[in-house]
Amino acid sequence: MRDYHHILRLFKDIYGDQLSETFRNELTSLLDSFVEFLDKHPASGLTEHDSILITYGDAIKARNMSPLQALNTFLTSEVKSVIGAIHLLPFFPYSSDDGFSVIDYYQVDPEIGSWDDIAQLARNYDLMFDAVINHVSIQSSWFQKFLTGDDLFSKYFITVDGGTDLSEVFRPRALPLLTTFQTVQGLKQVWTTFSEDQVDLNFHHPEVLLDILQILLMFVQRKARFIRLDAIAYIWKEVGTSCIHLENAHRIVQFFRAVFNQLAPYVQIITETNVPHKDNIAYFGNGSNEAQLVYNFSLPPLVLHSFHQETTSVLTYWAKSLELPSNQTSYFNFLASHDGIGITPAKGLISDHEIHTMCERVTRLGGYVSYKDNPDGTHSPYELNINYLDALADPEVYEEPTSIIADRFLASQSIMLVLKGVPGIYYHSLLGSKSWREGVRKTGRSRTINREKLELDNLLNEIHQKDSLRHIIFNEYISMLKARASALYHAFSPSGAQKVLEVHDKLFVILRTDRNQAAKVLCVTTVSHEPISVEIDNRNAGLFGWEFHKALYARNASCKVFQNKTQLQMGPYGVLWILLVND
Repeated sequence: MRDYHHILRLFKDIYGDQLSETFRNELTSLLDSFVEFLDKHPASGLTEHDSILITYGDAIKARNMSPLQALNTFLTSEVKSVIGAIHLLPFFPYSSDDGFSVIDYYQVDPEIGSWDDIAQLARNYDLMFDAVINHVSIQSSWFQKFLTGDDLFSKYFITVDGGTDLSEVFRPRALPLLTTFQTVQGLKQVWTTFSEDQVDLNFHHPEVLLDILQILLMFVQRKARFIRLDAIAYIWKEVGTSCIHLENAHRIVQFFRAVFNQLAPYVQIITETNVPHKDNIAYFGNGSNEAQLVYNFSLPPLVLHSFHQETTSVLTYWAKSLELPSNQTSYFNFLASHDGIGITPAKGLISDHEIHTMCERVTRLGGYVSYKDNPDGTHSPYELNINYLDALADPEVYEEPTSIIADRFLASQSIMLVLKGVPGIYYHSLLGSKSWREGVRKTGRSRTINREKLELDNLLNEIHQKDSLRHIIFNEYISMLKARASALYHAFSPSGAQKVLEVHDKLFVILRTDRNQAAKVLCVTTVSHEPISVEIDNRNAGLFGWEFHKALYARNASCKVFQNKTQLQMGPYGVLWILLVND
């Protein structure tokens, strides 16, 4: 008989005295039912091979095959093993928000494919599944049973009486917090954090947590190595509080971590919390009891700020402060995603004036700014909705050469790839896409600007068309990923060391060191349109006694390494990764 003492204790910590023996027995039975499927693989650490491609299941379409099959065809023919894992954005039947309003967690949307298609992907790649568990679609069977007065499902959703003071609740959207629904028992106001089609689940009842746990265990049974906890910061509500980052939200993450540690220790939890840096990294817990991976939400706006202002002073200062609570944790570094570029994580790092300037620039570039409601009734910018490649552009320049557009974008991606952690690469970044403004006109939703779906044949033609933007970015991106995942050296491993160097205010310079001290990689990226020549003192940089081996990756850049100094010649938006070994 297995010992679930720690898991049961966490379960009781969440629910206290209301937790009956019945629920404890249900939890034990649920865990026992999955043991034979989930305990066959040992825990495995993250390596430099664990780059993750973020994509919709229907990102690529083709005739005579499902979108998931088309995605697999493209990956196996063009990407191969350069990418280690695939983050499949919600692939379930849904009613809105491009998948984030889930109708049925147990089914694959037939418009996308099948569980067999996902199993095919799992043969070549690790998989990340989205646990969209803060809310469900109003079309879900759970909510439909709630509307009909089902005794059990009346507990699954949060109803609020009129006149209740909810002014302290943190709002991530400029939308009403409550939505009125007609039920068999009359009109009821139901908690809807993100939209009127996304009703929040009520985790105050143990039945809800048990149902969700069963879904997560099913995900693991379906070959998920990574579980992304979407909007997890909002999962526990208490009237009279902000209803974000509450203690039980962290306890629920701890509960999931304890279950996976015992039943599936190879599974990694990643938390999605688009909030200021201090609150974000709190989901690491003590370094061993919550998420193994946390989205590095401050990185996208800070990199964008660096290229807009052509200075790395803020980015360098912030990067030097990055620490991890243990070697079991790592940052999930990303620049672009299916959502916009979050502004909140930049607050306190850059000024309100600089944030306003960034918003204004993105608007001039054809993007949009989304706002959230504040408790005092005002509105604040929440995210920038624009393709990241376009966000980097200069609105004063009408038409830039393709080479400049590619150089600048690849330089931004270099910063993300060399920073300690696991890189998350949005499919439109890998493919060198631009903003899809036609999509916004079709849907009326700003986020659609970065969610275009592509035809496989057209995509392949563009990628193979020499000197096209897609061709340059895709092939150079693949080259950077190959260099990063070099089998001979492990300097880019998440367990390797990192030292951020202050060399020049237009350069981002970072020194990565192999965990076995066998190699170092000096990574230099230019955020300026101007060429820069600079000399590094090898003693101060930690390079003295190390011998130049080769340039792992170079674009618009070159170097000369001597015993006491390293000379860099960096062209506009130059990138240089120098491999050094013990002499």
